[in-house]
Amino acid sequence: EVQLVESGGGLVQAGGSLRPSCAASGFTFDDYAIGWFRQAPGKERVGVSCISSSAGSTYYADSVKGRFTISSDNAENTVYLQMNRLKTEDTAVYYCAAVPIWHTIAGVAPSPSMYDYWGQGTQVTVSS
Repeated sequence: EVQLVESGGGLVQAGGSLRPSCAASGFTFDDYAIGWFRQAPGKERVGVSCISSSAGSTYYADSVKGRFTISSDNAENTVYLQMNRLKTEDTAVYYCAAVPIWHTIAGVAPSPSMYDYWGQGTQVTVSS
């Protein structure tokens, strides 16, 4: 059974940092790209970042470039999203998702519609 479990969200002041993680199981980790998405109340789910370690590919949305860093621990089947210099507009539920590499574009999959498996989400709240 495929499982993606997010953790590490929370409440932080603007300018602070968080590092949510996504623990994956039930599939061959190296064959998949893992993406992070977020959804704020009343808004669409949008792509934040994506990594395909076997393809050596990463993707960042313009809104998080220079502030967020995605990384992968293949030994632990876990992907991390280091979020620095957080802003109030980063407040959202953050989801991780998985897609086979052969369904990506050069190891990158920025759109939610490309993904097959989703976690339950973790809340990130940035206060002013």
